Amino acid sequence: MSISSDIRAGIADIALAALAVIPICLLLGAVAAAKGLSPLEVTLMSVFVFAGGAQFAAIEQWTSPAPIAALAFGTLLINSRHILMGASLAPKTGLFTPWQRLVGFFFMADENWAFAERRASRTSLTPAYWFGMSLMLYGSWVIGSTLGAIIGPMLGDPARLGADFAFSALFIGLVAGFWKGRITAVTIIASGLCAAAVKVTIGAPWHVPAGALAGILAAYLAAAPEEAAA
Repeated sequence: MSISSDIRAGIADIALAALAVIPICLLLGAVAAAKGLSPLEVTLMSVFVFAGGAQFAAIEQWTSPAPIAALAFGTLLINSRHILMGASLAPKTGLFTPWQRLVGFFFMADENWAFAERRASRTSLTPAYWFGMSLMLYGSWVIGSTLGAIIGPMLGDPARLGADFAFSALFIGLVAGFWKGRITAVTIIASGLCAAAVKVTIGAPWHVPAGALAGILAAYLAAAPEEAAA
């Protein structure tokens, strides 16, 4: 495939996910504006951070003056899943130069990581596909959060429009695309139960790495009998 066709394929694959994050972007911008951040500050946060969960967590803890240490620690915990995502995706980036890999992984989010893994399971993952897909998602996030900061306060309660469920619905769709039977079910159930238990007993953001680690352990234990049988 040519570079242009790979770019188009990446944009086509991520297009629906890029649209699905718009309600989340608007919600982020509206919440940030309510905390006193200007549209420019929201834009800069999305440009340089580009991590939805971490941005929501930071806004939730935002006070004046900002608790820098707490914000940094919470962001580190929430984004610790990117270590696992990066370790999973890195072996599939053999066609990338070191600089393409370094710059490209800045744009890694849950959505484009999932589509890249799916792409790599069928054909070679190229830089053109990755950057076409990632820049589409990145642009949608930055523009959407900026618009949210500008018009978000006029939208009212996002739950009334169902926007608060958009994030959950998006990831349900991504998980469904990775369904592999028993092992997938065990992994999802273990991760979800552990994350919920930690969220209730300890609180955010500890439920994120706890759920990830529980899912990894469950997947390993579930796969072991099948490997032994093989």
